[in-house]
Amino acid sequence: MKPFICNDFLLKNDTGQRLYHDHAAKMPIIDYHCHVSPKDIALDVSLGNITHAWLGGDHYKWRMMRACGVDEKYITGDSSDKEKFLKFAESLPKAIGNPLYHWTHLELKRYFDCDLILNSENAEKILEICNERLSQPDMTVRGIIRKSGVTHICTTDDPIDSLEWHKKMQDDPIWEVKVLPAFRPDKAINIEKPEFMEYLTALSDASGMNIDSFDALCSALYNRMDFFAAHGCVTSDHGLDYIPWSNDYESTASLVFKKVLGGNTPDPKEVDAYKTAIMLRLAKGYAERKWVMQLHYGVARSVNSKMLKALGPDTGFDCISTRDSSTLVRLLDEVSRTCTLPKTILYSLNPNDDAFLACAAGAFQDSRAPGWVQHGSAWWFNDTKEGMTAQMKNLASMGVLGSFIGMLTDSRSFLSYTRHEYFRRILCNIIGTWVENGEYPADMNFLGSTVEDISYNNAVRYLDL
Repeated sequence: MKPFICNDFLLKNDTGQRLYHDHAAKMPIIDYHCHVSPKDIALDVSLGNITHAWLGGDHYKWRMMRACGVDEKYITGDSSDKEKFLKFAESLPKAIGNPLYHWTHLELKRYFDCDLILNSENAEKILEICNERLSQPDMTVRGIIRKSGVTHICTTDDPIDSLEWHKKMQDDPIWEVKVLPAFRPDKAINIEKPEFMEYLTALSDASGMNIDSFDALCSALYNRMDFFAAHGCVTSDHGLDYIPWSNDYESTASLVFKKVLGGNTPDPKEVDAYKTAIMLRLAKGYAERKWVMQLHYGVARSVNSKMLKALGPDTGFDCISTRDSSTLVRLLDEVSRTCTLPKTILYSLNPNDDAFLACAAGAFQDSRAPGWVQHGSAWWFNDTKEGMTAQMKNLASMGVLGSFIGMLTDSRSFLSYTRHEYFRRILCNIIGTWVENGEYPADMNFLGSTVEDISYNNAVRYLDL
């Protein structure tokens, strides 16, 4: 029996162990999609205490605690930080098989030099260890990023953002990590949402353009793309509930936009026409700027209306959507037909889409770069040992694993970089298993290079960093 999270954690064979320790473990990190605050990095803030660092805004942990019957006052309510931490510690041992259990203990080991197991018995001691460690000058946000070996971070930013904090970091001579904005135009796409008109006003102010037509909207978004590009942006990101498609987008989009400007509500077919048109225009803009386009879809958001009303969005009440994703290939085909398909990364929250995404990516490759269209790493609810394994095995069996750009955190926490270690251990174990089963040659030089590429180098090349 192996000890819990030992040196060979998740590595079940000699080849996997060699690949991880000799190659993967030494590679730096590119976090090309996350939700951390650029302001916090620019100001080099302290995380305060472990309750803030672990439980503040982390709906993975909130969902787990709710499933353990914890009262909401200990989750998002007004209980003390200590009370919230103790309730989390009481709940965590029940989460057998949940990646939260692994992530939490990896963070304890890597950032707090703590090998204790978090439970009710050890909770107060661990609370004391973590809070004391977080008070040290090397455990500010920048200190944690440096300790994690991060070289590049792509944050998630609305087109109207001033990017002032990115500029401050780019002008800072003592800050070596590249923190780049990523263009996230969801609010300009969601024409059916009640806040759409208010957002148009904000976009008009940011771009200095009067948005009185669909073409004017696209020009304003292109204006903001140029502003983002001037601040180092190399990627866009979309959080889509579903992939839109309409055959009538060319003749309908402008009419739908005028309808909404006039205060009227579009029907679902009109929404799809508008969303198809705006996605095609955006993709064209990304291709012209040689940006990467990231598409996240398959989410049913805020399905618990009672809790949405009580706590607002992004509080742990989303789930997997089963809406058909076959419209994706129609959208990609139309982008390819009408302009140029930019480098594209595809993510679905539905694990049943793994084989589909690996196959769809293969239909739209381009000789300009290996892996032009990527089946992105296992996302959100799939960000588990089983989910990562399934994603990589589907990619390997239907595509080219060696061209994969690897892991990202997709997190709001600065302590989440251990997820790259988790991913790399799983990757090395998969490859090691194939080698030891006689399914691939034991060419350790080539395999080591491949693991290093997937861990870091492929992303550097793909994003042109």
